[in-house]
Amino acid sequence: MTIKVQEKSHGLKNRLQRASGIQVLLLSAALCSIIVISTGMGYIHLSFLDVAKIIFAKISGQTDLLKGMDEILSVVVLEVRLPRILTAAIVGAGLAVAGAVFQGILLNPLADPYTLGVSAGAAFGACLAFFFNIVLFDNIVLGACSVPAFAFIGATGTLFFVVYLSSARGGFSSNNLILSGIIVAAILSAGISLLKYVADEQVSIIIFWLMGSFVSKTWADVIITLLFLCGGFLIIIFFARDLNLISLGSRTASSLGVHTKRVTLVLLVTASMVTAICVSVSGIIGFVGLLVPHMVRFLTGPDNRKLIPVSMLSGAILLLCADTVTRAILPGEIPIGVLTALIGGPFFCYIFRKRQTARSVG
Repeated sequence: MTIKVQEKSHGLKNRLQRASGIQVLLLSAALCSIIVISTGMGYIHLSFLDVAKIIFAKISGQTDLLKGMDEILSVVVLEVRLPRILTAAIVGAGLAVAGAVFQGILLNPLADPYTLGVSAGAAFGACLAFFFNIVLFDNIVLGACSVPAFAFIGATGTLFFVVYLSSARGGFSSNNLILSGIIVAAILSAGISLLKYVADEQVSIIIFWLMGSFVSKTWADVIITLLFLCGGFLIIIFFARDLNLISLGSRTASSLGVHTKRVTLVLLVTASMVTAICVSVSGIIGFVGLLVPHMVRFLTGPDNRKLIPVSMLSGAILLLCADTVTRAILPGEIPIGVLTALIGGPFFCYIFRKRQTARSVG
């Protein structure tokens, strides 16, 4: 009897793993297809095959494939559209992964990178870089890193201050972390408002950046965000099992050999790092880190080993589609942060109200 139960349990586990693998493969294929389709959309329309041919010729070095094709099309695809599209996908993936980590640590489906004030800290640091027109290096590539560097300093500094403010007797409290994050975010928002007030000529740059946009993104933005996302994802997925155990309670996790304080701090810093680089590149984009993990959890369940990869791909698809709408479909381009707030806000209110109604009925 025991052997049969074990066989059934093992078979169920294999089926769940196959289902998760299929989800990842389907989402990966969908993301690649959407990238190619989105690249062909715009003022100059390109077919799916033309875009695929240009990208393949660039990757393989077979320039003979582009004979007879206008050179301007290759420039539009490779230098104008593709960097922006890939940056949007990477930022969406990063925000979704960070949101999944914050929700797993705080055991709160309403948590996201904004809950702990991390996004506000990154925005404050980036605004300082814009305001003082900081250039740390003469080298163009390193000079372009000044805004991401200050955003990362602002995000991590905010995180450590929030942890210090909420810690009691060397431990972490989810409620205290959330309350501390809200307080610190309010202070930083006031600081950003002060910078906008004092900025005078630079205020338009700061305001436009804070609303979120992927305009004029380059391959440098793609490389920087991709490196941070890959590094952060590897760290987070390495601790995904420990994150599952932490969700059972700190005592239970400690009894199973998890160093809860260390793992929590590593995951918080890693998620803050990913959030910082995303905010520094795109500005403030809300509801992606909040909605995507929340919706994906209905498909994958609470297991973070499945939730995090699927959230990453879903976040990339969501933000890429939103950016394509603002860039190629709407008559005039609006900041991406405004669009995600207009769509995500009412949708999340509906989900939240539906859950509250289900609880009251239950």
